[in-house]
Amino acid sequence: MLTIDVEDSGFRQYLADLQARLGDLTEAMQAIGQEMENRIRARFKTETDPDGRKWAQWAESTRESYPYPGTPAAEAMGKPGTGRILDRYGDMLGHLNWDADATSVRVGFAQHYATFHEFGTWKMPRRGLIFQDPESGHLAPADEQAVIDILQDWLLPD
Repeated sequence: MLTIDVEDSGFRQYLADLQARLGDLTEAMQAIGQEMENRIRARFKTETDPDGRKWAQWAESTRESYPYPGTPAAEAMGKPGTGRILDRYGDMLGHLNWDADATSVRVGFAQHYATFHEFGTWKMPRRGLIFQDPESGHLAPADEQAVIDILQDWLLPD
């Protein structure tokens, strides 16, 4: 067996700092949560999924019943919609949130119907928000790389 003793105090301190950082990843998890929130908000603006593919347009039935300004549907709802896909009144996007702790981060929406958009239904095409593949729970490559970059920057600062 080979034993190596490190006498370099700077290197020893670096290893001690790294070990301390591994004990509580809250700051890194918060950074990941914020990054993912920013990416999801951008998807609403570009109307694209995590791989950059455009979301499917509304079905004709949705267009016909949409509460455009001045329509009976808008009057019935009490206000007109925004005219944007997945953002009729801003409720879903307004309830996008994340919660981080020492070992994980959860990113999602408070509205239950966000699940229908993420996975799609037999009547509605999928309009991905978070995952490249919601069935497997995989992030898109660009999102994965963003997470890796945050962890590398946090764990191995210059």
